Amino acid sequence: MKLIVVAPCLLTPFYVYRGPKDKEYRTAIEVRKLISSLPEDWHILAYPCPEFELLKWPRPPMSREVFEKLGIKRVIQDIADFIGRVITEEKPDAIIFVGVKGSPTCGVYTTTSSDPDNYPLTKIQEFFYMKKNERISRYKDIIKVAGLNLVKGSGALFGELMKRFGELSNTFWVEIDKDNVNPGIENIKTIIEKIEKQPKN
Repeated sequence: MKLIVVAPCLLTPFYVYRGPKDKEYRTAIEVRKLISSLPEDWHILAYPCPEFELLKWPRPPMSREVFEKLGIKRVIQDIADFIGRVITEEKPDAIIFVGVKGSPTCGVYTTTSSDPDNYPLTKIQEFFYMKKNERISRYKDIIKVAGLNLVKGSGALFGELMKRFGELSNTFWVEIDKDNVNPGIENIKTIIEKIEKQPKN
């Protein structure tokens, strides 16, 4: 069997911190189309959303450092342990890890960074009680006030996954950009074609 380990918000847009916008719906549609076309020996592992596990939903935009300050490490370890046990028990012939560009937890090559000491922690509870239209209209203000920026580097979970599984053979890493989903989808298709052409054991 072969395995795709995928960030859950790529399958269902409702995990997204502020609630889904058009780009999240479009991304989920394209990812589900890809999954529906997979050969039968490919399986999907959609792990629990680490941000949801820590802070539930909805939640304001945050950086990797803010999540780390709030205690995401324990959640990250639990999820990485889960993924690791699946890999150990199922022994997949190939693994594709699929994360989200800019995510503080699931970014593969791009994450969100800021000074955690400057984050307005009172916004967490305030944001939780906002209705969707208010969250959509105000989340960019929080990004600006908190000084959140996209930077090169992995999110908290994918940093741990790369540390644990980055040296495994036949393992691939793909980052989906929800603002431009097609290159990521095509990258996954190319990897799958390459794997399918490998000699069978």
